[in-house]
Amino acid sequence: MAEAVLVALGKIGNVLADEATKGLLAKLSEKVSNLIDLDDKIEGIAKQLNTMKNVIQQIGTPYLADKVVKGWIGEVRKLAYHVEDVMDKYSYHSLHVEKGFLKKCLKGSHYVRVFSQIADEVVKIEKEIKQVIELKEQWLQPSQLVHDPHTEMERQRSQDSFPELVKDEDLIGIEDNRRMMTEWLYSDEMETTVITVSGMGGLGKTTLVTNVYEREKVNFQTSAWMVVSQTYTLDALLRKLLEKVTEQPSSPNIDRMDVHDLKEEIKRKLKDRKCLIVLDDVWNKEVYSQMRDAFQNSHASRIIITTRNNHVAAVAHLTRRIDLKPLGNAHAFELFCRRVFYIKKDHEYECPSHLMKTARSIVDRCQGLPLAILSIGGVLSSRPQTQYSWEQICNQLSTELSKNDHLRAVLNLSYHDLSGDLRNCLLYCSLFPEDYPMSRESLVRLWVAEGFVCSKGNSTPEEVAEGNLTELIYRNMLEVKETDELGRVSTCTMHDIVRDLVLCVASEEQFVCANDYATLIHMNKDVRRLSSCGWKGNTALKIKLPRLRTLVSVGAISSMPAMPFSVSSESSYLTVLELQDSEITEVPAWIGTLFNLRYIGLRRTKVRSLPDSVEKLSNLQTLDIKQTNIETLPRGIAKIKNLRHLLADRYADEKQTEFRYFVGIQAPKELPNIEGLQTLETIQANKDLAEQLERMVQLRTLWIDNISSAECANIFAALSNMPLLSSLLLAGRDENEALCFESLQPMSTHLHKLIIRGKWAKGTLDCPIFRSHGENLKYLALSWCHLWEDEDPLGMLAPHLPNLTYLRLNNMRSANILVLSADSFPHLKSLTLKHMHNVDELNIIDGALPCIEGLYVVSLSKLDKVPQGIECLSSLKKLWLLGLPGGFKAQWDLNGMQQKMVHVQEVRV
Repeated sequence: MAEAVLVALGKIGNVLADEATKGLLAKLSEKVSNLIDLDDKIEGIAKQLNTMKNVIQQIGTPYLADKVVKGWIGEVRKLAYHVEDVMDKYSYHSLHVEKGFLKKCLKGSHYVRVFSQIADEVVKIEKEIKQVIELKEQWLQPSQLVHDPHTEMERQRSQDSFPELVKDEDLIGIEDNRRMMTEWLYSDEMETTVITVSGMGGLGKTTLVTNVYEREKVNFQTSAWMVVSQTYTLDALLRKLLEKVTEQPSSPNIDRMDVHDLKEEIKRKLKDRKCLIVLDDVWNKEVYSQMRDAFQNSHASRIIITTRNNHVAAVAHLTRRIDLKPLGNAHAFELFCRRVFYIKKDHEYECPSHLMKTARSIVDRCQGLPLAILSIGGVLSSRPQTQYSWEQICNQLSTELSKNDHLRAVLNLSYHDLSGDLRNCLLYCSLFPEDYPMSRESLVRLWVAEGFVCSKGNSTPEEVAEGNLTELIYRNMLEVKETDELGRVSTCTMHDIVRDLVLCVASEEQFVCANDYATLIHMNKDVRRLSSCGWKGNTALKIKLPRLRTLVSVGAISSMPAMPFSVSSESSYLTVLELQDSEITEVPAWIGTLFNLRYIGLRRTKVRSLPDSVEKLSNLQTLDIKQTNIETLPRGIAKIKNLRHLLADRYADEKQTEFRYFVGIQAPKELPNIEGLQTLETIQANKDLAEQLERMVQLRTLWIDNISSAECANIFAALSNMPLLSSLLLAGRDENEALCFESLQPMSTHLHKLIIRGKWAKGTLDCPIFRSHGENLKYLALSWCHLWEDEDPLGMLAPHLPNLTYLRLNNMRSANILVLSADSFPHLKSLTLKHMHNVDELNIIDGALPCIEGLYVVSLSKLDKVPQGIECLSSLKKLWLLGLPGGFKAQWDLNGMQQKMVHVQEVRV
């Protein structure tokens, strides 16, 4: 749709905001007449693009299947891409306009020629705009448009057609939720209570609520089922509700009522009545708040809301929300068999043994999504039950599911409900392989590099992008895999079925190409984003992609190590180069010619050095060379003024047994010249570092390695004055270098993550970082920080760090007995005790760790007793007791601990 236009408009905005270029154009226009009104023409292009964006949004999703509409939108997309290319060229040459450089460049003809070419391109764009407008006026009249049958099919439900009744025996895997919801209907609350059922499309929200509603509505004096859907008006919704609660068809009197009168009439009808009302398929959280007045007079009524949006789900109290999840393997397979096989055996639907392996592969591919299971099951139920026939379906499963009208209609609604910037962000996720754990930090940096987001108010682009990620998760388009110490998503994944839809849309909109090489060679040269994840073969790639903006080659196989650079060598507009886990060994010097490059990802590759030409990458925002073999950075790195995230360290010991198992880089002295640097991982300390840090006031994340006791006071004092610091790692020169933390008194209240590796001076736990700043810390990892024999780190830290959610103690000497008192760490979710060789007893007093989910006790060579009170940790989900003395397991079994810990999902002893 209009996603490409948004990016182009952002690029135009950047160009028009550049004051330095205006001075250059004023001088150049004295020699070249077509430059006089260049900015005015660009501004006119922006207005036209913005209007086209609005027209596309006004056309709406019901008409997107219309071939004429799709063709016209395709022309708008090509126009936007052309604008983006020209604006990038404009921005690149504008960057060279600096003090003292203007006069020099005017002596020659280079800039006259360059900006004349840009002006000529702008004229071409104006002609293209005229053609696009003429096409619309000629072919896009409302009477000529055809509805999208997929979208319209699902929208018909908004006409209050009641869902098909689902039998109890067909409710697979949601029986517990049905039972819980029924209990809520008859709870003791006398006031109106809201119950919400949320989850991605196709999980069975309506199926569950339909079953409960049909069973229980007879016990309520009034009941009503309302389908809200995406398009609704409040007065129409209230009229429909009034008709249902009065059980009478619409009358002229009702049609004449306004919203206030409708609410008053509903209140009168429901007065002192016990009601059960379902609002199905709610997309806007305002729906209930706009309607709630109408339920004020009802007695012990229950409002059930189904939604795909967690913002909507939040209108109910936490104790009255059901968040549906995909079915587990057993339930998914049972549902599949019920759909496919009609012959029961012992009251079960049995899968023939010769089809079992293929059937399980098909079910696994559906990832527990009931609608997908039922859809593909419907296809297979009419096919011959032969292994050949089923394997054909299995190999073409993505195509089969994408052709299913109902499934595509359900998922399309979720996609089209997104704003343009959210669609761009979601489509981008299809560049990564199936089930790939996408890092929050990487996604945020990639989206910023692509220009999908910009700063809003006081928020940085990264903060806006993080908000977009949260919104996609709240809308159940992405799934949280792991969270961090602040409760933010750490990694996320995309459901395979959603990914299939997104890939289909991305391909139709020429947003992404994620096919294999054999498919690529038949595509046109206008491919803009390419994913080569999982490509096979070792054929030399000779294809040229001059319009390529993004290349993602995560985990490229060893037989094609040179593939990324052979593809991108002719791609002068390249913006993102993400080669994480690839087999590449070197970066070519010509990379410095890629003026548009904003993101380089080389994490865990075999690259040993960067060419000096990277200093020419003036637009570069992110350079990720973590866990490569790169030891030093080119001196010219400090010339990259726009660099925001520099991630660079390497493993010295991949087994992580040595004190300095990872080593930071030696940064050039000029590094503080990069004033916008937000992330710096990891830098080696030196005598000048404290002075350098004083100028790096934008840093949020900072990791420092190789700190000496002589330097630490000055370095820590400099760190204390950083206003935005949020994540900090401090590592000593070696395990015997004692660091004094008295000078570390952070002014930043954002500092929530602290990692310390190295020996402490005596009394460190009494320093301000723990005593005064302790309430701000959420994540604390301490390694090699040896204490005195009478010091219990758990007992000493607990009173001053009440908000910790993560604590890791590794390779520490301390007291023999560790005690967690009754009020210890009320918010802690993860506790790791590792290589604490003198600890022989761990006592957990009742009331300690009330929120703990993971307890990892590893390689405590003297701990031969079962931790006292461990069975009282009712919230525990994972328990590891590994590498302990031989007698520990015998004590565990003797005390019957396996039975006492039956509530813990994962126990390893």
